[in-house]
Amino acid sequence: MTNTQSYPAWIDLHLHLDGSIPIETARKLAEEQGISAPTTREAFQREMSVMHDCKNLNDYLARFQLACSLLHVREAISECVHDLLTELHRQGLLYAEIRFAPQKSCMQGLTQREVTECALQAMHDSPIPCGLILSMMRGEVTHEANKETIEVAKTYFGKGVVAVDLAGSESLYPTHTFAEEFALVRAAGIPLIVHAGEAAGAESVREAVNGGAVRIGHGVRSLEDPSVVQLLADRKVMLELCPTSNLQTGIFPSYDAYPIRQLMDAGVRVCINTDNMTVSDTTLAKEWQYIIETAHLTKGEVRTILRDTIEATFAPEKIKEQLREAVL
Repeated sequence: MTNTQSYPAWIDLHLHLDGSIPIETARKLAEEQGISAPTTREAFQREMSVMHDCKNLNDYLARFQLACSLLHVREAISECVHDLLTELHRQGLLYAEIRFAPQKSCMQGLTQREVTECALQAMHDSPIPCGLILSMMRGEVTHEANKETIEVAKTYFGKGVVAVDLAGSESLYPTHTFAEEFALVRAAGIPLIVHAGEAAGAESVREAVNGGAVRIGHGVRSLEDPSVVQLLADRKVMLELCPTSNLQTGIFPSYDAYPIRQLMDAGVRVCINTDNMTVSDTTLAKEWQYIIETAHLTKGEVRTILRDTIEATFAPEKIKEQLREAVL
């Protein structure tokens, strides 16, 4: 479904590069780099997309292995960014913020700075305005690499880089253990996003917000603690909702059970996103379709989400005004 006339699929703020590489691009790069991969398109997609037997977030994250192996070569990084932005434009999107972890693309000699430069170079020719979010990674030994990511973000902030994110296995590596990184991002004056309230509960969201996060990736388990929901509402922190991804990782059993209405009724700002178009085999139009039809959103509620989404972007005011004129 890519009918943006019926579903308002115009802005995606939570979109991982490695989880959204177009299948044909991935097949081409695997062949060029001599990476062992399935030969047919159908088998290749099964390798990169989750199946119905996905058990949890860690199982979901395993589907990134092939995609990540492609992103260690300059030309491949640029090609993936270019082809993804071209596909978003084809689907009717007007603006996007793409995120990835440059530290995961340094296995063949590239530095995080060089990796980031490759992505930014591809963005210069983007058919739609976009921003680049640099992701730090959760882990026991990622702290030094995360600090390097912050330094790279400082260099290119305002030159295509718009924010720093924390991603990875939330259940294995608690949010509070990255407080030092959060402080460095705050000191640099760069917006902070944290994946939280997905594989771990509401307390993880509280730690992220108290650490300075202005947007939360997912955050749906905030509902387990009313005080955290109130914290989100009071501080006007945006939740980047990714419905299909959350169903695939077992957080909710169905779209009907997805709690967007509870969050909105509590005064929490939300936006609709894909998370990983290829891994989740979805599009932004599909996500909007599922949410509008199962939550029975009114035109006014859709307008509220779109307005809040625009305000939550890290785009320059000129781009925000263009988006307001186009979609409101």
